[in-house]
Parts: sequence; structure tokens; C-alpha cells
Amino acid sequence: MKFDSKFMSKVRKQFPAVEADPFGRRRAFLDNGAGTLVTKRSADKEYDARIDWSANVGNEFPESLGAEETILEGRSAVADLLNAEGPGTIISGESATSLLFSLSYALGREFSGTENVVTTGYEHYTNINPWMEMGSNGEIKELRFAEFDRETGKLDPNTIQEMVDGNTRIITVTGASNVLGSRTDLFEIGKIAKDADAYFIVDGVHHVPHELTDVRRIGCDFMVLSGYKLFSRHGSFMYAKSEHIRDLTPYRVIPAPKRGPERWEWGTRDQAMFAAISGAVEYLAWVGNPSAKRPPKEGKQRRTRLAAAFKTIERYEKELMDIALNGKGKVPGLTEIPGLQLFGPRDVDKNLGRDPTFSFKLRGYSDKPLSKRLWEKYRLAIGAEDFFSRVPALYNKKTMLRATFVHYNSRAEVLALLKALNDLSIRKT
Repeated sequence: MKFDSKFMSKVRKQFPAVEADPFGRRRAFLDNGAGTLVTKRSADKEYDARIDWSANVGNEFPESLGAEETILEGRSAVADLLNAEGPGTIISGESATSLLFSLSYALGREFSGTENVVTTGYEHYTNINPWMEMGSNGEIKELRFAEFDRETGKLDPNTIQEMVDGNTRIITVTGASNVLGSRTDLFEIGKIAKDADAYFIVDGVHHVPHELTDVRRIGCDFMVLSGYKLFSRHGSFMYAKSEHIRDLTPYRVIPAPKRGPERWEWGTRDQAMFAAISGAVEYLAWVGNPSAKRPPKEGKQRRTRLAAAFKTIERYEKELMDIALNGKGKVPGLTEIPGLQLFGPRDVDKNLGRDPTFSFKLRGYSDKPLSKRLWEKYRLAIGAEDFFSRVPALYNKKTMLRATFVHYNSRAEVLALLKALNDLSIRKT
């Protein structure tokens, strides 16, 4: 399947808000790193679950049984998305932040206070503060940052290796920087974690929408992702190896289930959240075979469709990145616009690839006013903030602008951004 104009039209029709904002104004939505638009399948399934299966689980009447089935379907969908061992390895939570804090609590009970945690220099604070908290509580001795190359925005796995010693018990990294777009070599770092006998944790929130993920190949012990950055609603999920779900001791109230992912979950589950993520995964499987008359069965069939989908998505997003970085025709790319400072890789790595995330500053403009100008004059939705990341401060910046593309963004929308930035740069020269 190729993202030609016909297929792109079909894809965009799957997203009710892709063409215009809530007031009917046509625009290009380029703030996907903060949260993607929602596919109709996800919204429809959430609506149905909210109305039909509104009861709590554990009872014999239809609303309760339907809620149980919906929750199991959601776990199965996430398991297929990640190639996890099964639905029993998927834990739900309010956010990736809450899940990692919950995980840090459980792991902290295993430690003596002499251990250290190793992470990267371009992490979101979701994957920093839980481990800092462990240090404050005396559960670990040190949190170590493996810094990336500031010029290229890339991280050499050897810098992780150099941080590891006999007291390293956790290696925790993002799949890709949510500011730079740099991808982390999860396979190499997974080997380092295995050799160190350390827990390997992956923050997949920013990266999962862009590349087929396989937790078993990566070899991670835990991985978090968020529905609202995967064409669904708010709410997050964490993969955990079965033995960790069973053997670690999470925070829980006494009557909570004593086994399975439920022993890790706080309070009553929201079945509509599970329905919504099922819809998002169903949509992605549709991308893998849009001519199919019905959704694939869970398991191998759905995983095959997802693999085909992400092959198509990666190929198309690479084309978008090539346009963004290098321009097209007479339109200069981000690497060529006068006065534009681009942070992160200036190419698409031949081995790792890159995520379509571009953070920048434009000479002569403050970030917030420029974001407002891009919206009011050009109808481009682009965020300007610190993105809850450690990265801006490392470049001595309080904020940056960031455009993040996903596969429903068109080539024309990428060119619209380039034309607007070039136009604004010329006006300041």
C-alpha cells in the first residue's frame, strides 16, 4: 500500500477533525507530539462502551459482563500492537507518568539504596522524576544521565554502557526524543541491560505511533505508551513481563485482585478507555489492509496486519521527513531557512531512522508569539513550550517550537509549514 492521493484521502476520512478545527476553520494540525487527533473508530467504540457497558466488572448481568469483555479486548489489542505475550501482560493507568511512578514504587521495595539508575539525556520528565523520587526516598544512590551529541541530537549506546556498573539495577530510556526526534537504539541498549542484569524500561509514548514495536525482540521488562498519542483518548498502558507482574509488589488496596495486571491497577477500570484503544488498533490494522471487509482476528492475524501498516507508515513518514528537512522544488527545508535553528538530527539515520518531530527557533521571534502568528496567519497548529523535556534547558533555552507529523498529515501540510517559516524569516531579514 502506498500513500498516494487516493489512499491519503481514505486515511484522512478516518479522522473527523483532520481538515478543520472545532469552529470549522481549515487548518493543518502539526501538534501531534502533544496528542494526536482521534480516529472515528476509537471514538465510536468509546461511545458504545460508555453507553452499553457502564457497569463495574464482577457481576453476572449483561452490562458487567460486557465491561469485562471490553477490558479484555483492549488488553489484547495493546498486546498485539506490542507483540506482547498476551493480554495478561498489559496494565492500564491514568497516564504514563502514573504508571512509571507506580512501577518505581514496586521496584524501590526491592532495592537497598546502593543501586543506580541509568537513563538518557533527552528524556521526558515522565521518565526522570520517578527515579529521582527513588533517590529522595533513599531507595537508590544515583540517577545517571548518558548525554547525547548536541550537534547531531543522537545518542551513542556506548554512552549508556559507560554509565553502567555492578550497582546498576535499572536502565530506562525513551524510544525517541519527544523534542529532537532522535531514535534510541533499543536493541543495543537492551543487550547492555541484559548483560548488566538490570531491569530494562522503555518509554514508548512518543515513538510507538511511528514504528512497529516488538517488546519481545527488544527484550524490555516494561514499556509504557499513551492512548492519546496513538489516535485514541487519554489513558495509558504498560507492558510488563509476566514474572514481574507476579513477583513484584505494587501499591494496592487490600481487596484488589491478588494476581494478573489487575493487582497493579488503581481503582475501578474505565472500560471505555479499553474500547477506545481497541478502536485505534483496529484502525491501524485497517491501514495494513484497507480492502478487508472486517477487522482481523486478534493474535497472529492482527499482528500481521499491523506489521504491514507500519511498513507503509514508516515509508510515508520518511518521505514527509525528507521534505521537512530538505524542502521540495523551490521551497527550502528546515535545514536551509535563513535564521532557523533546528535542534536534533538533520537527516534520517540509515540504520535507526528518525521520528518526524522537529523543534526549532526562528531568529527575530519569541516562541509563543510565533506560534500565535503561525496559527492566525497561516492556520498551522504548532506548540511552543518546554514539552516536559530535559532537552530545552540543555541548549540554554526555556522553550522551543515543535512540529510533529504523523501519517495523516499530507505532503501539502509539510510544505505549508516550510513556506510560512520561510516567509516569516524573509520578513525579518
